[in-house]
Amino acid sequence: MERLPKSEAKERIGKLKKAINKYRYQYHVLNKSEISPEALDSLKHELKLLEEQYPDLVTSDSPTQRVAGEPLKAFKKIMHRRPMLSLEDIFSKEEFSDWEARINKLLGSKKTPELFAEMKFDGLATSIFYKNGVLEYAATRGNGLVGEDVTQNIKTIEAIPLALEVHSEVSPFLKKNIERVIEKGELEIRGEVIITKKAFEKINSAQKKKGGIVYANPRNLAAGSLRQLDPKITAERHLDFHAWDIVDEIGQRAHSEEHAILEALGFKTDKGAGIISEPENLFKMLEKIGQEREKLAYEIDGVVVQVNDNEIFRRLGVVGKAPRGAIAFKFSPKEATTIIKDILIQVGRTGKLTPVAILEPVQIGGVTVSRASLHNEEEIKRLGLKIGDTVIVGRAGDVIPDVKKVLPELRRGKEREFHMPRTCPVCGREVKKEEGTPLRFCTNKKCPAKHRENLYHFVSRGAFDIDGLGPKIINALLDQGLIQDAGDLFDLKEGDLSPLERFGDKSASNLVSAIKDKSKITLPRFLVALGILHVGEETALDLANHFVTLEKLRKASLEEINDIPNVGEVVAKSIFDWFRDDYNKKFLEKLLKRIEIERCHAPTGKLKGLTFVITGTLETLSREEAKARIKELGGKTSESVSKETDYVVVGSEPGLKFEKAKKLGVKVIDEKDFLKIISD
Repeated sequence: MERLPKSEAKERIGKLKKAINKYRYQYHVLNKSEISPEALDSLKHELKLLEEQYPDLVTSDSPTQRVAGEPLKAFKKIMHRRPMLSLEDIFSKEEFSDWEARINKLLGSKKTPELFAEMKFDGLATSIFYKNGVLEYAATRGNGLVGEDVTQNIKTIEAIPLALEVHSEVSPFLKKNIERVIEKGELEIRGEVIITKKAFEKINSAQKKKGGIVYANPRNLAAGSLRQLDPKITAERHLDFHAWDIVDEIGQRAHSEEHAILEALGFKTDKGAGIISEPENLFKMLEKIGQEREKLAYEIDGVVVQVNDNEIFRRLGVVGKAPRGAIAFKFSPKEATTIIKDILIQVGRTGKLTPVAILEPVQIGGVTVSRASLHNEEEIKRLGLKIGDTVIVGRAGDVIPDVKKVLPELRRGKEREFHMPRTCPVCGREVKKEEGTPLRFCTNKKCPAKHRENLYHFVSRGAFDIDGLGPKIINALLDQGLIQDAGDLFDLKEGDLSPLERFGDKSASNLVSAIKDKSKITLPRFLVALGILHVGEETALDLANHFVTLEKLRKASLEEINDIPNVGEVVAKSIFDWFRDDYNKKFLEKLLKRIEIERCHAPTGKLKGLTFVITGTLETLSREEAKARIKELGGKTSESVSKETDYVVVGSEPGLKFEKAKKLGVKVIDEKDFLKIISD
């Protein structure tokens, strides 16, 4: 994070504290929020980093110095016997290494002590107190010192024993101590009250039907259910509980032994939890859990890592409200907060001007993001966005990040309005707005930006798919005057490539062969390659299936094109005009002398009439390969989910399409089921 001058950091800290408290109250007290929990975490993380830079700016009322929301007044208050602390959040391997270095320095050791890792359930932290083996009371975390008495509601959760007994084997020493505590003693268990994703969806569906509150996520529902004044309502919600800590000393010397004791007493614990001997094993665990996360019955948001030896853990002590010996390694969020440093204009292959936000770099979904699409000027107006604003940026799967929301309460007065340019930033020619849309286009048909982008698109995967021919090589070919347009690519010889940097005989031969191998192409791919405005893969396929040959499409009237299902007036006019443009006619004639277009046949195969949407990352094949296989078998693919969609194929880290499919009741299948469908 860029180091701010102290005066600016102080102002930023003040605004962050105010914003965090606002959203914290909405989320933890009112059970609703204008922003996602991930975005709220991101604001807290920024505040923590600023306070680390300037420790003298830390105040007692800072959100980093507290744990959670205030108890509701309707509940009796319970003072915790020992404070329920929060955990420091980290998001990267670098931050984990920093944590290791800090604890090793405090311990005067060169080797990190043995660690224990377990899933971090996204629920409501709760303390359950047993006296002489019988449940006496239960309390929420509250503010860490005082919680809410939810004893009657906790008793409705079947996973929580009302009386303790030993259900499985532990060491004779521990068993003796457990039996002694059950007979006469005190034992406080801590864990997470959670609800399954399936139960969450069922309850929300029922709430919608009767016009009730619709909960934002399973955590909100679990919290709302546990804090009902009527235990009967809590019982109807079918809450669950996973234990993760024992407060009292009963002979356990390590956190791993506490897990063994909890299991012996009949509590649910994380079955995948265990001792971590090497950091690399932790990263493998994180990767594995991240891949399986969507398939888990419960929501989780990371992994808790702590020093396994209880004595060493105590020696490390507490800083603020967090123990030094434990951290929460959070999964990379799909949303985060950052600052808009500038807005640039990108000119695409059709001449369309797209505003792009230049961001203060931020991690989203496991990658560092420094740019986000703003789509068009109407979107900027809708967001109320200014250069210098703090914003929430989101990213789902491999989708380009975009700005979700502006946080105007964090403005400093230095923010600037943005206006779309009247001339093209590349060639300086006039820019015109397309009638009936918010889109603006460069009017220069020979705009260099448009020309280069067209070439990048021409050789891309969905078009000619020429291996080894990327933007850098195309730029070099243009700069050296070796090509003027895409047609010239098919005339290149090995010797022509010698002026290019780092091109030897073999690499030149490989590229020429790769171009020659792709001189035969299907009509749908060819239409995609032409870069006609509004013509993507699906429209190209519809055109090819209808007209069968390029010649028939070139001669088609506007009415004929408009009559094709899924092709509207705007798209039809764009196609019609493209084939009647003099520049495009000459380019097409040149191209057709160098390539061969395969005749298009009406779709056949077992997927005929079926439409698929793919979301997330597939393990065994790329998204392009999956789409190609669907089309080979007569099916169609789409980028959006609707009631007409037949299947949504879900890989790891799926995007919003997965949620929309569930809402619309569209059939969702995983990669295994998809491979069965497309197999011979």
